[in-house]
Amino acid sequence: MLRVALGQMRVIPGRPDLNTGTMLKMIAGARRRKAQMIIFPEMAVPGYLLGDTWEQQAFLRDCEEYGRRIIEASAGVCVLFGNVAVDWNKIGEDGRVRKYNAFFTAQDGRLCGADNFPYPFRIKTLQPSYREFDDSRYFFSLRKLAAEVGKSIAELLQPVKLNIDGKTLSIGCLLCEDGWSDDYGIKPVAAIRRNGPVDLFVNISTSPFAIGKNNERNRVFSRQAGAAGVPVVYVNSTGVQNNGKTVYVFDGCSAVYDGSGEIVECLPSFSSEMKLIELDLTGKTKKSPSVPVPDDRDLDSVYRALCYGAEGFLASTGIERVVIGISGGIDSSVSACLYTKILGSENVLLVNMPSKYNSPTTRRLAEKLARNLQSLYTVMPIQESVDHTVKQIEQTPVVKLKNGNRLHLPVTSFVAENIQARDRSARILAGLAAAFGGAFTCNANKSEITVGYGTLYGDIAGFFAVLGDLWKHQVYALAEYLNRQVYGWEVIPREIIDLVPSAELSSEQAVDEGKGDPVIYPYHDYLFRAFMEFWNRAAPEDILTWYAEGVLEEKIGCRPGLVNQIFSGPREFIADLERWWKLYTGMGVAKRIQAPPVLVVSRRAYGFDHREAQNTAHFTAKYLKLKQEIGK
Repeated sequence: MLRVALGQMRVIPGRPDLNTGTMLKMIAGARRRKAQMIIFPEMAVPGYLLGDTWEQQAFLRDCEEYGRRIIEASAGVCVLFGNVAVDWNKIGEDGRVRKYNAFFTAQDGRLCGADNFPYPFRIKTLQPSYREFDDSRYFFSLRKLAAEVGKSIAELLQPVKLNIDGKTLSIGCLLCEDGWSDDYGIKPVAAIRRNGPVDLFVNISTSPFAIGKNNERNRVFSRQAGAAGVPVVYVNSTGVQNNGKTVYVFDGCSAVYDGSGEIVECLPSFSSEMKLIELDLTGKTKKSPSVPVPDDRDLDSVYRALCYGAEGFLASTGIERVVIGISGGIDSSVSACLYTKILGSENVLLVNMPSKYNSPTTRRLAEKLARNLQSLYTVMPIQESVDHTVKQIEQTPVVKLKNGNRLHLPVTSFVAENIQARDRSARILAGLAAAFGGAFTCNANKSEITVGYGTLYGDIAGFFAVLGDLWKHQVYALAEYLNRQVYGWEVIPREIIDLVPSAELSSEQAVDEGKGDPVIYPYHDYLFRAFMEFWNRAAPEDILTWYAEGVLEEKIGCRPGLVNQIFSGPREFIADLERWWKLYTGMGVAKRIQAPPVLVVSRRAYGFDHREAQNTAHFTAKYLKLKQEIGK
């Protein structure tokens, strides 16, 4: 039996000093408990999502120094950990000093593995360049190294040999993506096995949370363990890291799989802890029954990820107080509940900012929510300042200096709507946040962000979009969860949940008359999701093809029969499709570029995870032909 400590730790990006401190404490604890080995996550020393900090040589030297301290601490216990490795004598393809995303194995104050590899560490083979990942921008991969030294990749994928209690132990070292090789030409696990024998595979990762990802990960690693017939140990980080526009939470969920592929240990999600296990390397015994895998597809996981991520982001930015504009609607209500749970009611200032278009109903509900949360609350009407702005624009002449002609700019109803939204955010919320000593939130959801249904510098403003990766129907589901599971009573009044969603910026959006947003969320949520979340993203050509074939609801996942209830025929359907596609690929892009960072819970979020350019809307030739055929 091998006594292994799983060092599931909260990695703080860009702080090798703090991370090393955590690791040294865990190493000391593992040694006291007679562990023979302790395993830490990928890039445990520096953090992973650091942007162009990787271009600072001073930072790289700092990471090396803290790495040496970890190596020195390996007396009496084998330490497996992730860090950046630097070859100061070579350059990468960017002309800077060469860096590797590396797996270090230290024992008795020295590194192991140089006997069958060019370096005394292992380097990442498969460097992902999708979603949030951009490894090849910074790191030199094993695939590139193989070409440079004139060897095959498979030749270099050698196990690391350790001596533990007089016995040789052969470790297959994998870095995160190396275990997700289905779509790659090289299969690191199989290659290491061929160069074996291998007694144990270890995958150190920095893998972010996404709904349903943990279930998929367990299927992949369970299959690998069963195929190899040896245990697999997976150690993931926890914490919050970001690449500017997108904020990721890392849930840990480190796990151990025996030689038959059964999960025999699984650490709790969103927790930093060291767990000691007895690992049978013979493959003759297994724990029965297997440990249940946490289901990360439910609302409990989403809620925990949101709170964990928001709390971590607040801590990293030094924000301790927030101002939230509450309208009496669902999005601001859910935001208020989340931030109150995270910061406490005394650090949350809720403000209602009615205009003449805000109904008595929503004003009453906003106050009721604030009373339920026992937060700080104020009402600041905006009509006077909005009227002043409109009057100032319309009555102040614009002079054409070339000929002295004067003109007056009219304020249309649409412009007046935007003035209201900007008055709330740019004037009141920004001013209140400064006076309160905090920041103000962005309450936009993913549906709104997709098509730019929000005002630039207005409701698409704030320091952070905690709901920005949730579709509208998920926001409603979260509201129900907050009432039922978190607060235990209807802290969000039922009337808010049942109310027609509306911006209340004109008489055409009067909620008491049942008038609301132009987005039909039970359908458009799923249409928009097909645009941006599908791995092979849908375009109008796909949508119209599915519509013509009668399989649209099945393909996008909305309620069967809904499309024909909403649209009277193909012309109406096509007009709606083109309207939202033009916004999604047009003005929506411009707004998203300037929107606040989004907290990620899905498989694709806006920001760095969804890279886009400001281009004009395009309809393919096949789409135009199909439109002509069915839209007559």
